[in-house]
Amino acid sequence: AYLVEDPYTLRIERDPVHDEVTVAVIGGGFAGLVTGAALKKAGITDIRIIESGGDIGGVWYWNRYPGAMCDTAAMVYLPLLEETGYMPTMKYVFGHEIYEHARRIAKHFGLYDNALLSTDVAALDWDDDASRWTVRTDRGDVIRAQFVTQGLGPISRPKLPGIPGLASFAGHSFHTARWDYDYTGGTPSDPHMDNLADKRVGIIGTGATAVQCIPPLGRSANQLFVFQRTPSSIDVRNNHPIDPAEFAKLEPGWQKEWLRNFATLQSGGFADEDYVKDGWTDIAKRIRDKVLAHMAEAGESGADPAELMQRAYEESDDEKMTEIRARVDTIVQDKATADALKPWYRQLCKRPCFHDEYLQSFNLANVHLVDTNGQGVERIDATGVWANGVHYDLDCIVWASGFEVHLEHNSKYETTGRGGLKLSDYWADGMRTWHGLQTHGFPNMFIIGMCQAANLISNITSNLTDAGVSVAAIVSHALETGAAKVEATAEAEAAWVAQFEATTRGFLGNPDCTPGYYNNEGRAPTRKDLLNASGYPAGPVAYFDYIEQWRNRGDFEGVDFR
Repeated sequence: AYLVEDPYTLRIERDPVHDEVTVAVIGGGFAGLVTGAALKKAGITDIRIIESGGDIGGVWYWNRYPGAMCDTAAMVYLPLLEETGYMPTMKYVFGHEIYEHARRIAKHFGLYDNALLSTDVAALDWDDDASRWTVRTDRGDVIRAQFVTQGLGPISRPKLPGIPGLASFAGHSFHTARWDYDYTGGTPSDPHMDNLADKRVGIIGTGATAVQCIPPLGRSANQLFVFQRTPSSIDVRNNHPIDPAEFAKLEPGWQKEWLRNFATLQSGGFADEDYVKDGWTDIAKRIRDKVLAHMAEAGESGADPAELMQRAYEESDDEKMTEIRARVDTIVQDKATADALKPWYRQLCKRPCFHDEYLQSFNLANVHLVDTNGQGVERIDATGVWANGVHYDLDCIVWASGFEVHLEHNSKYETTGRGGLKLSDYWADGMRTWHGLQTHGFPNMFIIGMCQAANLISNITSNLTDAGVSVAAIVSHALETGAAKVEATAEAEAAWVAQFEATTRGFLGNPDCTPGYYNNEGRAPTRKDLLNASGYPAGPVAYFDYIEQWRNRGDFEGVDFR
């Protein structure tokens, strides 16, 4: 249990809060921040953020491991850059800069005012007679709110690997989302971990997190053992500083234009220019161009468009993955290590990674790849790790096993709506929403996420920012018209959900892939899985266009104000 405690902020006891607010914002990550900012911009000031961490920032509060950064370019990933007047330092910024930007947003929009930090929500209950939500917390707070937003993020809860003997290790261990700098030395902004100079360190996991923290670990530890089940796909990052002169040329409204450009290209559309020019748009443009080439060849033959798309995807993927495997050979000096580091699956089977130092780390004499040929670590004992029948004595184990991934809304507390209806029961067979935001039977409540909406996985904050604008528009209209209850109609919700029943446009990938959250851990998707991972069938850009037009019409079709 200690592995999920907050090591960064001391929890200070305080008196319980008993009061009422207009909007309670549950979750202080980017979902809560951009929603709070949109509400403030709409003139709604009586807002309270409730956050379990010791500060706002969400996953970027927790992810302080050395080398942490986002794989999406800062110009589109960091929200509200224009509003806060901030220029990112690099194309891809480190986690400590992202965390500071989250704090910048909170300060700029006054979202620290009335915020309750180091506070977990325990229950959320609707009072239909009073038209208010009651939020109860683990601090004894009882807060009444006219409206509630829930933005808990898809990756908020650390996950540990299911390895026998995990709790028996007598050395030091911690999860990457709870990095122990007291033990390792260094800081998030200066990861020279001098305390590891005499330590044998093992890291379990080679996903996106491990790819980022292995280079600084390799430079610091006496010996580093990297336990690999499945190699990651490592493409070029080509990070570089942002040019202040070029940044100064950007005209008002530039970030919305960049977001549109990125979403268009990343989802296979066309634009005169690629503003971001990254691995995400490169993948999408390759597939798009091969589809067009095959369609031109097919001509009037009547070839199945789905078959053309599949062939184009496979050919462009073969091309890209051949490049990625060839890159390993040009960097990693030991042939056996290089071969073990080559991903053998299609790129989108697992989250693509981009890094300019990871592969180079395996040329260091003190860094050892322990490849398990897909089997993973066998077991753990008091002194170390067993893999491939060999025991590795270790002083420290780093769990780089990521987070529990919940694309749908997921919470540790229960949300109870009208008539005692529990959200967990109502969604037992899958999410049921209107626009991915509202749910019938749960008035004045909004879910801030991606599913049953744009579902733009390559830039999650784009989804959140747009959802926040929708919430602010709906709440503003309710307050202006004096509506006590705002609720999606049953008919609108049913029609919205119906379009996801048979959709293949989701986040479940290929069942032939190596298991991971990109393909539902290798399991065939159920109806619930489809509903919980689906995006707007016409794609993210179409959703953003649709919802913007819906907001601007002002009639809020599908929503009952009463």
